Amino acid sequence: MGTLGRIGSGRSLGVSPVGPTPPCCHRAWGGFTYPMRFRLLFRGCLCWAAASLQGAEMPKAIQDYWFNGAEINRYELTQARYGAEQPGNAVLIFVTEPFLSAQQVKDESGSGKSVAVLKMNEQREFYTGIYPYRTMTSVFQPIKASAALKVTTSVQEWCGQAFMQINRRPEAVVAQVWSYFEKEEGGAFDLPADALLEDEIWTQIRLAPEALPRGAIELVPGTLFLRFKHRHPALEKATATLSENGEQSVYTVDYPEVRRRIEITFDSAFPHVIRGWTEKLAGEEAVTTAKLTHRLEHELYWQENQPGDRPRRRALGLREEP
Repeated sequence: MGTLGRIGSGRSLGVSPVGPTPPCCHRAWGGFTYPMRFRLLFRGCLCWAAASLQGAEMPKAIQDYWFNGAEINRYELTQARYGAEQPGNAVLIFVTEPFLSAQQVKDESGSGKSVAVLKMNEQREFYTGIYPYRTMTSVFQPIKASAALKVTTSVQEWCGQAFMQINRRPEAVVAQVWSYFEKEEGGAFDLPADALLEDEIWTQIRLAPEALPRGAIELVPGTLFLRFKHRHPALEKATATLSENGEQSVYTVDYPEVRRRIEITFDSAFPHVIRGWTEKLAGEEAVTTAKLTHRLEHELYWQENQPGDRPRRRALGLREEP
């Protein structure tokens, strides 16, 4: 495929799309044109406009881009697991939605106190020999804040499954773990209320990378890393740097005690598309890498849920069949 995916209106995106955001795709359904500045409940998804919550105080670029459907990014993944580099796919989906700040769930009724969040769903799929791994991490970060309210991660493979959830409360950051491993089942951990989370780096990059923490910091490593290494969530010392080299920037986090390093490469210009990442642990030859290959913008993917929609997966470089 000669292009890096297609936007919702069908126009291709160049291999290195930077600069002005492509025009928004307007789609009509039920007599309305998307986006409109009121809520519409359709097929279990709540479509809403930025102005209904906080649009008057929100930058126009944020309104035009992030309140105009979902962005879907497919990456060629090499996942370090069991001492080997396992090939697979990673998909990052970014979409805005109303989020009940107290219950920390999606506001589907429209009657509660909600905030606008940028949600990231990161899915990974790879095979370790005969059996598959499937993981998913979700991050919910308010548009106008630099800290995520909630993070969840699940891991499924033939041996069993594990789940981890982090909630940011006024009094503490609360982490809980459910696992088929005896020593991990039912664990709960309280962290400082202002604890930084590695998982919120990804949404912060997409919203305002200039606000990323730098220098000597403490943060909780990524929840997927914690599950893979069977580690308890805890603040770890780290050094973070942000470097810009023309059209692309790189955010690096080094954990000296964990002996782990992550690098995330993204476009310097808004909307700060994440181009790829690497994760390296000292003493291990296998390295996790991901490289962006396809992307779609302004998508209403939740409407494309019928067998006849499967060919659309080709636009993301994914197989039509499982």
